[in-house]
Amino acid sequence: MIIYRFDKEVGKQVTHFDSNFIISKISRLDQPAQIGCMHLEIGGLIGFHQANVPQLLLIVEGEGWVRSDTEEEVKVQKGDAVFWEKGEGHETGTHEGLVAIAIESEALNPSEFMVERG
Repeated sequence: MIIYRFDKEVGKQVTHFDSNFIISKISRLDQPAQIGCMHLEIGGLIGFHQANVPQLLLIVEGEGWVRSDTEEEVKVQKGDAVFWEKGEGHETGTHEGLVAIAIESEALNPSEFMVERG
């Protein structure tokens, strides 16, 4: 399990075409991908299971915790992105609720664009 950041502070300013915004790049995929939005209410849980393909979980609202096969629960919050390798067991939970975007694809390589959370 690796935790990355995609919050505003690690993004880049874009000014092309008279634009004015910050982008935090996440991934470029050249293979099929499945993307979904997960809404965990108070006390919500994505139960422990193995990743069928590499998975990236982007926390876009709220906070919670994640763990993998070999790690204790690690706190995550808005702006964190959690990456699990294919076959890695993992679980996600929250006491207060959270919303996350899940990206699943054999082509995922978060380190290409994202920085690890320190």
